[in-house]
Amino acid sequence: MNGKSYRDNEGARNCGKVTAIRGSVVDVRFEERLPELQSRLVVDCDKKVIIEVTAHLDDQTVRGLALNSTRGIRRGLRVFDDDTTVKVPVGEDLLGRIFNLFGDAIDEKGAVSGEDSRSMFHSSASLTLQHSEQGIQPTGIKAIDLLSPIERGGKAGLFGGAGVGKTVLIMELIRNMVSQHEGVSLFCGIGERNREAVEMYKEIKAAGVLDHTIMVFGQMNEPPGARFRVAQSALTMAEYFRDQKRRDVLLLIDNIFRFVQAGSEVSGLMGKINSRMGYQPTLGSEMAEIQERICSTQNAAITSIQAVYVPADDFTDPAVTHTFSHLSSFIVLSRERASQGLYPAIDLLKSGSKMLAPHITGKRHYRIAQKVKQILSQYEELKDIISMLGMEELSKEDQQTVQRARRLERFFTQPFGVTRQFTGKEGKAVAIEETIDGCERIIKGEFDEISERKLYMIGSIDEVHSDEQ
Repeated sequence: MNGKSYRDNEGARNCGKVTAIRGSVVDVRFEERLPELQSRLVVDCDKKVIIEVTAHLDDQTVRGLALNSTRGIRRGLRVFDDDTTVKVPVGEDLLGRIFNLFGDAIDEKGAVSGEDSRSMFHSSASLTLQHSEQGIQPTGIKAIDLLSPIERGGKAGLFGGAGVGKTVLIMELIRNMVSQHEGVSLFCGIGERNREAVEMYKEIKAAGVLDHTIMVFGQMNEPPGARFRVAQSALTMAEYFRDQKRRDVLLLIDNIFRFVQAGSEVSGLMGKINSRMGYQPTLGSEMAEIQERICSTQNAAITSIQAVYVPADDFTDPAVTHTFSHLSSFIVLSRERASQGLYPAIDLLKSGSKMLAPHITGKRHYRIAQKVKQILSQYEELKDIISMLGMEELSKEDQQTVQRARRLERFFTQPFGVTRQFTGKEGKAVAIEETIDGCERIIKGEFDEISERKLYMIGSIDEVHSDEQ
């Protein structure tokens, strides 16, 4: 609605006045009655400024968080109470489009009405409706499928510092999973750079899956309120497809740390006292509010993969530890592996999943994964001896372990479709059975006499023999 329509109907609306503005925080005084918490307020000015009520200061004053820019508003302007929360459109019309947190299309293809609109503040599905059957969601990426399998209807985290490949890995997951995923894919960009958003759009379009994908962005240049609430908008759209359309949803979030960062900014603006390491005191509850909405029900499942920036590679950071507690799979990216050119730079020993159990993955998968971890762990222990004394000082058995560990490390590298323009190699997605088969053959010593270089950047293990012919 524009300002004119509010003026025409102001007699029927609860009206207040702006009394203070501090960045994105706006205080409004109401003479008649106070709006409820989380109510949507609209400032009566040339541009539409949306405010979410976050606190009641006294009998007549509320404090609100502006969800878009406050530039141009001043004290004394009228504010209208919508008597509802912020709502976003939902429905099939949203597929193939790009939105901001209000559900307004930002791809210059015209407005989208949606079949319906829903409040972004939904509670999570009740425990009685949640579905507990556990299954695996294949990704086509060898290191993830074997050592950190992703749960269907679960939450997986990609942890890494700056520049180790989180966004590239998310883009490859979209490329591999969305094409084989029969449901809806929803990408939520929190604090995304414009460049990344454009690249993501091109990648999804090139994969031919844009018609089954929705993209929602709260970009880096937007106020903290937009970045703080965009995840709720994306979840509301995802829940509609799960609950009403009974379709599985693949929800990709990049980057959940930016959500924490926006919450910290909002907390500071609201005058709350910081807790450990400068984070907001409500970090745990804000994170849980988002994460608990991602679940399987008897209708369908929302499977989420979230990139998590690790500040200064410190995994004890509160933002990281709070995220860890909600995940069923965690994929840790290693700067050391990236520096060695082993891409994807997944730390094979630190990554893991609660899905890696015989009754879920099957006994063969579990046995091979454990054997791989054992060999890699032994290699890690021998590295110091090798660096000081050399390989010659190791026993024959240890030398064999090192050789097989190095071959496994190279087998877990993989050419990505999204990096083809840089590497010149065609992207490869590998089935779980092919990955298990390849690891088993390396462990048994079938490739002991073959150069480890031939295992670097291949798909399935059969490519080694096909190259020799």
